[in-house]
Amino acid sequence: MSEWFTVEQIDEDTYVISEYKHWEETHCYLLNGTERSLLIDTGMGIDNIKEIVNQLTDKPVIALPTHTHWDHIGGLQYFDEFYVHEDEEEWINGNFPLTLEYIKSLVIEEPCDFPSDFDLDKYEIFQGQPSKVLKDGDIIDLGNRKLKVIHTPGHAPGHICLYEEAREYLYSGDLIYIGKLTAFFPTSDPVIYNNSIKKILPLPVKKILSAHHDLNVPLSIISEISEAFDDLKIKGKLKQGSGTFSYPNFEIEI
Repeated sequence: MSEWFTVEQIDEDTYVISEYKHWEETHCYLLNGTERSLLIDTGMGIDNIKEIVNQLTDKPVIALPTHTHWDHIGGLQYFDEFYVHEDEEEWINGNFPLTLEYIKSLVIEEPCDFPSDFDLDKYEIFQGQPSKVLKDGDIIDLGNRKLKVIHTPGHAPGHICLYEEAREYLYSGDLIYIGKLTAFFPTSDPVIYNNSIKKILPLPVKKILSAHHDLNVPLSIISEISEAFDDLKIKGKLKQGSGTFSYPNFEIEI
C-alpha cells in the first residue's frame, strides 16, 4: 500500500483515505454499495489513489469531487467515470480560474515528505469531460445506499455537500471542517457561504465527514459557524478583504 495515503474505516462499508503528509491533510471518502462505489473527493493527485481504492472495493467506482479545486480533483485522472456540479462543469473542461503556477506554489507551500517518484514539474491541473453533471437535489444510488446532492456554494460556485439520510452522515467538503474556512478567492462569496450553512443547518446529522484536518468534527460546529457568519454580517465584515477571524474550532478568512 502507498505510504502517501492513510486508510481508516468509518463503518463496515465506508473508508476515509487521507493525505496526512501534506499540509492540506485532505480526506477522501469511499462508500461501498451493493452495486457500485462512490469516491467523494480524490485528493491532490500526488500519488495514485486508485491503487488504494482497488484494494477496498471490487465494484465500479464513481468519483465525485465536492468542488473542483486542485486538492479535490487531482485523482480524477485515474477514474473513467466522474461527476461534477453543473456550476463547475466549465472549470473542469479547461477553464479552471487559477494558474498552474499558483497551484504548484500551494502544493509546496509547506515542506512535506513527497513520494520518491513525485515530480512537481510534471504536475498538472486535471481537466476532462464529466460522465454526468449534477444539480441540487439529485440522488446518487449505490444500490443499498443513497446520497442526496446539496448545492452549497460560497467557497466555490459548484461546491456540494452529500447527505446520506439513512445514516445521517454529512459529507461536508470544504464547507465545514476544523481549520481555516476560506471565502477569499475571487470566485468565493462569504454571503453565499453563509446561506449555504443555513441550508444544511436543519439536517439531522450524526456524523460530519469533512475534507480536511481533524476527523473528529463536533456536531455543534455547524451552528457555531452559522453564528460566526451572522456576527460578521451584523458587524459589516461579511465581505472580502475583511481579514481572518478566529473561533474555538475554526477560523474564517474572507
